[in-house]
Amino acid sequence: MSKPIAALILLLSPMLAFGSGGEVHLEKAHIDLQDKESLQRGAQYFVDRCMGCHSLKYHRYNRMAEDLGIDESDLRANYILDNGRPGDLMEIAMRPEDGEKWFGTAIPDLTLVTRWRSPDWVYTYLKSFYLDPTRPYGVNNTIFPDVGMPNVLAGLQGLQKAVYEEQHHGAEGSAQQVIKELELVEPGKLSSEEYDQVARDLTAFLTYMGDPVMQERRDLGVKVLLFLGVLFVFAYALKKEYWKDIH
Repeated sequence: MSKPIAALILLLSPMLAFGSGGEVHLEKAHIDLQDKESLQRGAQYFVDRCMGCHSLKYHRYNRMAEDLGIDESDLRANYILDNGRPGDLMEIAMRPEDGEKWFGTAIPDLTLVTRWRSPDWVYTYLKSFYLDPTRPYGVNNTIFPDVGMPNVLAGLQGLQKAVYEEQHHGAEGSAQQVIKELELVEPGKLSSEEYDQVARDLTAFLTYMGDPVMQERRDLGVKVLLFLGVLFVFAYALKKEYWKDIH
């Protein structure tokens, strides 16, 4: 199978398996795109911990700042990398060949990651790294087996190990070791609840990036439906008035 086809399959599959056993059930992200503070925190986490490798090249810094309520001085000081300008696209210096060299594959741009997968997939992915000494960076992921990237949030979350159980297929099927759950073996800087919020903030920010006008479109949709509801009342009353002598 060629590399492009294999990459496409990985991108489009909605969920992967624990080992080769049962399905992974995605956790609900429960993000709130109206929570500007959450989106701002997610943007800061992304710039600090993800943007060394992953770009958001279809979005501009000043558009992000306008949407999330970030003033220009804060934007320049804490969000724009190197000598960038507010009107620049959110690109990075890493070249495709660098990703091939260091990680074995080109590093994907993440502007549309929640639309490739789903917000729940991204949220679960951020929580599902576990120790695996067979991997180049010492970690694996339950919903993205043999993932190439390191766990850049390990210092916040801590380190997890996989707890396995035997799974039998059929009456005479052979036993198979599959991952039952992940167990924290080395705490990070944050509690489990605090890290869940970090993962939720990052997921919310990436969801906003994938569709910046989503919340605006939803708000407008509610207003349109309310308008149509009121219009229906007057239209029905007008229809009754026109047809009262006929009926």
